[in-house]
Amino acid sequence: MSRQQVAVVIGAGDATGGAIARRFAREGFTLCVTRRNADALDPLRESIEGDGGTVHTFGCDARDEDTMTTLFDGIERDIGPVTVVVFNIGANVRFPITETTGRVYRKVWEMAAFAGFLTGREAARVMLPRQQGTIIFTGATASLRGGSGFSAFAGAKFALRALAQSMARELGPQGIHVAHSIIDGAIDTDFIRDNFPDRYALKDQDGILNPDHIAEQYLQLHRQPRDAWTHELDLRPWLETF
Repeated sequence: MSRQQVAVVIGAGDATGGAIARRFAREGFTLCVTRRNADALDPLRESIEGDGGTVHTFGCDARDEDTMTTLFDGIERDIGPVTVVVFNIGANVRFPITETTGRVYRKVWEMAAFAGFLTGREAARVMLPRQQGTIIFTGATASLRGGSGFSAFAGAKFALRALAQSMARELGPQGIHVAHSIIDGAIDTDFIRDNFPDRYALKDQDGILNPDHIAEQYLQLHRQPRDAWTHELDLRPWLETF
């Protein structure tokens, strides 16, 4: 595989997003990773480069239309053809409905839904002339059902799921694989460790998701032949209920 094939991870955090970036880098992709604060990407850059991979880091606000257009134009011009795009911004918050302000609701929607739209649109724009590529949106339990206190998060994740479905129907016949993953369970992160110690204690029983294992499934999505494409993939520990 040419090292100039590019995988873009929007929202390359310390857990899932970083694991996805490292997995594609080991496969020979040149990585382009983003967070709002570029300095926060330094550990990921050092990890990928330490393993012999190539990575470019970008500090950008994925909610800004001009920023996203400029990002994809620059990658295509200066780095290489975008082959894989992963949208991995979370935006999980929990507030009672009467304490959910308009600002909170709007911000969560912008981060988890509108930014996903901008990412998907720009990915499609650069992939369509080549009639190939993979676009993966990371969803959550809230993509399927709203929970108490999660009105903002569920609303945004429902919207992201609808976007992925619409894009898959439009772009699939044109050679672009659009997939939506539902991460249904706690992930091995510092946030879960610090805030949900009882859940984190289930790690030794494979009761929480390992980010590296999520990343492996994303790579397999990209590898699928187009006669057997998965659109929606749900990943959950064995002890999670449906």
